[in-house]
Order: sequence, then structure tokens, then C-alpha cells
Amino acid sequence: MKNAHLGDLVVSRIGLGAMTMAGTYTTGGPLDDSESVRAIHRALDLGVTHIDTAEVYGPFHSEELVGRAVKGRRDDVVIATKFGLVQHRGDTRGFGVDSSPANVRAAVEGSLRRLGTDHIDLCYQHRVDPHTPIEETAGAVADLVAEGKVRHFGLSEAAPATIRRAHAVHPVTALQTEYSLWTRDVEDEILPLLRELGIGFVPYSPLGHGLLTGQIRTVDDFGDDDWRKTNPRFTGDNFQRNLALVDEVTAIGAEIGATPAQTALAWLLTRGDDIAPIPGTRRLARVEENTAATDVVLSDDQVQRLEALEPAAGERHDETNMASIDR
Repeated sequence: MKNAHLGDLVVSRIGLGAMTMAGTYTTGGPLDDSESVRAIHRALDLGVTHIDTAEVYGPFHSEELVGRAVKGRRDDVVIATKFGLVQHRGDTRGFGVDSSPANVRAAVEGSLRRLGTDHIDLCYQHRVDPHTPIEETAGAVADLVAEGKVRHFGLSEAAPATIRRAHAVHPVTALQTEYSLWTRDVEDEILPLLRELGIGFVPYSPLGHGLLTGQIRTVDDFGDDDWRKTNPRFTGDNFQRNLALVDEVTAIGAEIGATPAQTALAWLLTRGDDIAPIPGTRRLARVEENTAATDVVLSDDQVQRLEALEPAAGERHDETNMASIDR
């Protein structure tokens, strides 16, 4: 496994997202914590050093699983987690954006307990808090860095102005935002800014919430509580148009004996060694498939054909979730 550089933090080129281990996508069978742990162990054996989670996944369940899985192998892993979507009020917990300094500290203390560690390698603000100046949040993280509880500070779904303001208070190591063959908005302003400031980039949902795996041909198989059923890119005419994009990715991958998922990930890896995607799964077989993308070599012609594909039809989230994104 080759490495990527997120600022001065070195991680494997392909990481592992642990969101689905807490049941975010409900289609595909019930949760199996033992299988999730096996998937993490297999990832580590294959050279993956970057595991991404968040307190809100579950909530808390994903962090607990990651902590259980890396026990005894902590020094081999860069653990990333996120704060800001769970509100800590004394002994009570609620959902909602809160990146006030007190909430940041409470969140990090809880994450440390669940992960079974004395430090978080990369700690992200999960969503920008419109009620707390980013300077205050960055300052709170800076205090935790000084105490040794956090090693690196990250942002998720932050706009350029927010990134600059946060970076001026405490160096931002990485930005995590959706990026894939069907979501390329970051190429216009975000990526140039990150490279100007020396900030790494971690694409989440690099496989288009599963569509770029080529395994999804109808949403009728989704459970009623699978949130993709209401995602604009999985509904109506948008879904049919987006299947055509997947078919093109599949065809290009077939030319070199790669799966659609491997092809989509291999394309992302051509974007620079400061980019480290985190495909999410709770399945051991998918871990093996995804990590093998590091060995897929795309020709210049294939890269150009992939880049020429039309972006996905439809907004990438519903109105409520889009409203939470800093723009």
C-alpha cells in the first residue's frame, strides 16, 4: 500500500470509512459487529492505516467498534473521528450542530473513551456550526492539541472562507468532503485552495453511496429506512441517468480487469498524492476489493474518458442535508 500525505500526516492511499458499521445504509443485511471487526482487521493486514469514524455514527457505536478492532494495534493506525453533530448537555445527549468549545471538549473526551486511546490522530469538525465562529472552534481544538489529546485538526464540508479562517487560528491538516466521479464540485475552488495552504483532502463517499460499485440497479431493493431512497440521485429520471454513468465506468474497468469500484477509486488516486479516499464498508470482501484499487493502472486515455463523463444528475443530498453544508 502506498501512502498519501495530508499535510504532515502520512496515511495509506486508501482508508476505511466506518459509518456503515453503525447501520447508516440499512440495505444489505443486518449489522454484524463481528464481521465489522474482521473487516477492520483485514484492512489493517492489507496495509490500510487510516480508519475514519465519528461520534454521531450510531451514535457512538462505530467508535466503539473501531476501538475494539484496533486494540493491541493502536500504533499501526491513524484514527480519525468527528465532533459537532451530537450535543452534550451535562448527562444528556441530543442531535444537532454544536461546535462550541465546551461541546468540542465533551465530544473529544467521549471519543477517547470509546476508542480506548489517549489521543485522536485526526479530529474533524463534522459540519460547520453557523452559531459558533470557526475561530472559537479552532481555538478549542488547538487547546486539545496542546494537551496531547488531539494530534491534527480537520474540517468537513467547509467552504473556502471557513477553511482560511480556521487555518489562520490552527493549522488544518485535512478537509473531508464528498468527491468521486459523480461529485466533482471541489475541483473548482476547494482543491486549489487546499494545495495553496498545504492541506490534504479526504474524499468521503468515493463510490457514490454504493452506486459506483455497479451492484445497484434498482432502488426497489432498498429498505424503507435506507436514506438513499429519498436521495435525489437515486430517484426518478436522475437514477436512470446515473446508471448510464456507472455503465461507462464498468466498461472502462472491464478493459483492464477491474471492477467498477476499483476503477472509480483508481481514478481518484490519479488526482494527487495529497488525496486519500475512505470507501466505507462493513464487508470483508469489499475491503479486499477496494484496497486492490491501489494496483489498478489506468492509461492516459482511460483517465481522460473517465474525466469526460457527465457528473451525476440531481443534488447530492436532500434539502435538509444540503442546508447543513457550508457554502
